[in-house]
Amino acid sequence: MEPNAVQLAHYTPGPDYSPGASLLKQLLWFYIGSPIVISYWLPFSALKVKILRRFGADIGQQVRIKPGVRVKFPWRLSVGDSCWLGEQVWIDNLAPVTLGHDVCLSQGVYLCTGNHDWSKSTFDLRLGAITIGQSAWIGAQAVVVPGTSVGEGAVVTVNSVASGALSPWLIYAGNPAKATKQRIMT
Repeated sequence: MEPNAVQLAHYTPGPDYSPGASLLKQLLWFYIGSPIVISYWLPFSALKVKILRRFGADIGQQVRIKPGVRVKFPWRLSVGDSCWLGEQVWIDNLAPVTLGHDVCLSQGVYLCTGNHDWSKSTFDLRLGAITIGQSAWIGAQAVVVPGTSVGEGAVVTVNSVASGALSPWLIYAGNPAKATKQRIMT
């Protein structure tokens, strides 16, 4: 073993990390709220929105939440009006996630706000909020990494990996996602 190898047995999330809610609230979310939101048996968006709001999410009007959507911590989620969250979307929000109005997260999108410092033997947790601007579209199976800001009207295409600051009204593709052309609305 290398002298500075990762030793996960000694990992701690660090002094800056907090789940942001009491243990009771976390347990109620993980054992009651989250299973209802994820459920395929209860496909009704209105019920899922109501439950997310009860657990602290700020959710606008006319939001559609499909079955299989997972949210780590609803108290760190803000969703604008008329957003669509497709099947199997995973909002892994150890840090805040903010969606503007009319945002579409297609099937299997992964919003990841936490990562680890692979260069340290302590494997320190690194967090970064995600902001997705109004009218943006994140395509199926795309990944948005910690600290990313997706500009208004931007598109991240299928299976792309978005990081950094994505400019408004451009289409991004690839891993890492690069601007390919302008998004023109008709």
